[in-house]
Amino acid sequence: MKNNQSYTFRVWAPLKQAMILHLIQPEEKKLAMNRESDGYFSLTIENVPVGTRYFYMPDGEKDFPDPMSHYQPEGVHGASQVVFHHEFTWTDADWCGLPFEQLVMYELHPGTFTPEGNLEAIIAYLDDLVTLGVNAIELMPVAQFPGNRNWGYDGVYPYAVHNSYGGPDGLKMLVDACHSKGIAVFLDIIYNHLGPEGNYLAAFGPYFSGKYHTPWGDALNFDDAWCDGVRDYFANNMLHWFTHYHIDGLRADAVHEVYDRGAVPFWEYCYHKVQELQQQAGRPLYLVAESDLNSPHVIKHPEAGGWGFTAQWLDDFHHALYVLVDKKGIEHYGDFGRMQQLVKAFKEGFVHSGEYVQFRKRRHGASSAGIHGNRFVVFSQNHDIVGNRPTGERLSVLTSFAQLKLAAAAVLLSPYVPMLFMGEEYAAETPFCFFADYSEQQLRDSLIEGRKKEFAAFNWEVDPPDALSEQVYHNCKLQWQQRNTGRHQVMLRWYTQLIVLRKKQALLSNLNKNNIYITAIGEDGCVVHRQDDRGTQHLFCGFNFSEKSLSYPLPLAGKTWQKLLDSTEQQWQVEEERAFVQEMPQRPILITDTDEMVLPPYGVVVYLAV
Repeated sequence: MKNNQSYTFRVWAPLKQAMILHLIQPEEKKLAMNRESDGYFSLTIENVPVGTRYFYMPDGEKDFPDPMSHYQPEGVHGASQVVFHHEFTWTDADWCGLPFEQLVMYELHPGTFTPEGNLEAIIAYLDDLVTLGVNAIELMPVAQFPGNRNWGYDGVYPYAVHNSYGGPDGLKMLVDACHSKGIAVFLDIIYNHLGPEGNYLAAFGPYFSGKYHTPWGDALNFDDAWCDGVRDYFANNMLHWFTHYHIDGLRADAVHEVYDRGAVPFWEYCYHKVQELQQQAGRPLYLVAESDLNSPHVIKHPEAGGWGFTAQWLDDFHHALYVLVDKKGIEHYGDFGRMQQLVKAFKEGFVHSGEYVQFRKRRHGASSAGIHGNRFVVFSQNHDIVGNRPTGERLSVLTSFAQLKLAAAAVLLSPYVPMLFMGEEYAAETPFCFFADYSEQQLRDSLIEGRKKEFAAFNWEVDPPDALSEQVYHNCKLQWQQRNTGRHQVMLRWYTQLIVLRKKQALLSNLNKNNIYITAIGEDGCVVHRQDDRGTQHLFCGFNFSEKSLSYPLPLAGKTWQKLLDSTEQQWQVEEERAFVQEMPQRPILITDTDEMVLPPYGVVVYLAV
């Protein structure tokens, strides 16, 4: 490692007349920077010591951290630190990535996934995820946010890995370890807003525009005067994660809150930049969207008028599934609750594809029929779904064990890319509440009052816990020791078996929905029939969302059927279910075409034609 190296300091401030580089460590200096023609100021210095810290002074008036800081060791208000990315020794030269359609994703929060609450500590649990069958983790945002605990959506330095998470080296060590075990790494990014504390972008330039407004205030400036620098600031941030941290994919938060009426919309601009880098890197680089538009253009290629995302989260699948699993869900998802909606979610994707939606008081969405299953990511839980409940309850404390198994099977046997939320694989009961750590009293007061009003508007019967409490944060940390005991161990084995089945059976791992046929059994259940392109192989998945047994006649005369999975088998039971299950007739392993598929209450069965 070289102790002193050349380094170029560069910052965009198109409306400023001058810029001072204020070096504060190891030796204090104030140096005038050179103005460039495109709104940037730069200065190259030889012999920059490792660990050098600095501020910028727009027009020489006041110290501000670098908007493109790669490390904020003292938090959002402190000095920025120079990072020499090439100093890290990578061992993943042979890593070529994984096909998107083969992923089993796992969303986790770096601060609550382990007792230590940092990125390096996650490495010790990677073997557990591999055994489970997970081959991709999705990290909630790691960009520098105020304080030591936060969901990550209050980040104000998009290029900096949070100091309490272990900074740049912490993320690099995790990614390198993941790749060594065959795990891809996705990272959550936020380009629709910045957090309220430590947000100094406006001190440098017109990063925000009053033309549009978001739930967080003025929108970022992607199409107004001086927007070129803003577009590059965020688009190049994608390249930053792919290049310096070997990230495999990025999940973009709320893409519908990015406003750009230009000829080349911001997301299309990012697509082309990432495509160019992908050709150079020689491995796939994925972009996944969170969008509530229900519009296929999000995942269509720009040549077809789209934004070019690899895939998007399919919220409609969750809503349709959740209301059937937890009947009380209708109180919060009033536009869902019918079996035909789950059938549509399985077959087409978007449930709302132009129909009137009561929640929005208007028609919403367009059809996604015919779009390949690898363009959608589905889940029964995620950070928003759990965390936006007042006390952060997981599905494991809202439903029965049988219903949990049912929800897991619907996701993992679906024709989409599945994603788990950390801990659900063993029915974790720890809450996942919203938490933050603002230092400014006005922000602290506004957060508490704002959340009370928000939950009151949604008719929740309880107030949320104090999001600023350190104890609330610690209560959200996973209790990993539960995985090996009682009902938690049974659920872990259930998830593992589902993933094995998904990967082993070609009809389940094939996400081409053209050969999928779905039949609703009234409002109580549905059967998903999957076959190969030649129509010679057949597999049936039966889901029962009711308290009574259902039956479905297995077609195809002359076929013999092998039962691959039955959620009522003793190995998948816990004490609360066994007395009830013993009353159910036991089905033989092999049955003939004259029999019917019996779907036990809140049960799942899978049959393969042999």
